[in-house]
Amino acid sequence: METISMSGKERRRLELFSRVQEGAMTLWKASGLLGLSYRQAKRCFKRYRAEGDSGVVHRLRGRRGNRAVDGERKGRVLRLYREKYDDFGPTLAAEYLASHDNEPVAVETLRQWLIGAGLWERRRRGGPAHRKWRERRAHFGELVQMDGSHHDWFEGRRGWAVLMVMIDDATSRTYARFFEQETTEAAFETFERYARQRGLPRALYVDRDSIYRTTRDATVDENLAETQPLTQFGRAMQELDVELILANSPQAKGRVERRNAVFQDRLVKALRLKGIDDLAAANAFLENEFLEELNAKFCVAAREKGDLHRRIPRGVKLQRVLLFQEQRVVQQDWTVRWRNRWFQLNESNRTLSLAGRAVTVCEQRDGTILLLSGKRELAYVELPERPARIATAKPASRTSTKPKPAADHPWRNAGKFRTGERVVSTARRTDG
Repeated sequence: METISMSGKERRRLELFSRVQEGAMTLWKASGLLGLSYRQAKRCFKRYRAEGDSGVVHRLRGRRGNRAVDGERKGRVLRLYREKYDDFGPTLAAEYLASHDNEPVAVETLRQWLIGAGLWERRRRGGPAHRKWRERRAHFGELVQMDGSHHDWFEGRRGWAVLMVMIDDATSRTYARFFEQETTEAAFETFERYARQRGLPRALYVDRDSIYRTTRDATVDENLAETQPLTQFGRAMQELDVELILANSPQAKGRVERRNAVFQDRLVKALRLKGIDDLAAANAFLENEFLEELNAKFCVAAREKGDLHRRIPRGVKLQRVLLFQEQRVVQQDWTVRWRNRWFQLNESNRTLSLAGRAVTVCEQRDGTILLLSGKRELAYVELPERPARIATAKPASRTSTKPKPAADHPWRNAGKFRTGERVVSTARRTDG
């Protein structure tokens, strides 16, 4: 007995044609139920009457498709995947096969090949907690998210590093740079490089790391001025008029978190294939090749036209803003103490009357120190050690030139008792 494989559509067609043949239904009615024209229904029914049940089966069933890939090419692609891209997902592997190995293959085709060969498994995402969707900002430069991603970027070829990532909320245009650690200096440099390329964003969305948020109590001056205590980065953003927004959870800044995941997948593999194992080469690769390709692939058009990045104001030097600043008081000997270092102000500053006044100590990212009074740079020399205190001589005690009375001088004994007897004064009395 012959077994015929049929699809659901073909079984439906067989059922209706059998009713037409039995006279229980007209062919016109069956054509309407099958979604066929009457002429097409007549042709299909004629083949059914001639060939029986097999007449409703599609004639291409079991035949090799015109667009089918030959087995040799499929084997070649799977061999390349095993040798070079065994931990790549189908999407990324298809991109590299097309661009690096001249083996273009559709993503879904590759996915099915990998599943069939046992090289890939369908991955179902778990059910995360419900969160409300936030619409993208409308303009490019209206909001930029920034975060540091700690990861084994070089897969053991060197130590772990951090990738500082900035992504525009409206377009997903991304900038990134490698550093040894996520520090204030790293945040300063990343923001400066972004600002010199694009301009100053209107707002910056960050997490609650100590780089961006301080937990110290406000000083007396801050309480009097009714201002909140700021970190060095927060102070710099305030000077540049960039709104600093602190996220309440990682999911709140999900755009940059998802971009971190893209980097941890694609960038790690690209660095491996390039044989890069140091930060300088990795940053050059990012700047010259990887970021351009990434933005071309993942950027979207902003909802509204116009770039809201601001130009760096005239007269503002980013290297004078994006650095560590602290206030110190000039001592009476015109020295300034900062972190157990001593700086002697030069005589050229004498017209400023700085003794007892506050100056700003700035530590630049290259380690050099600037002393500022307002916006004026002060000349100084660093002292090798703490200045010695000048010992002041005490004034000599004043000595009298008058002779001292003798011990038995009447002046010393006047009005006193000695051995129970009154000592009589030798002063002359006048009797009445």
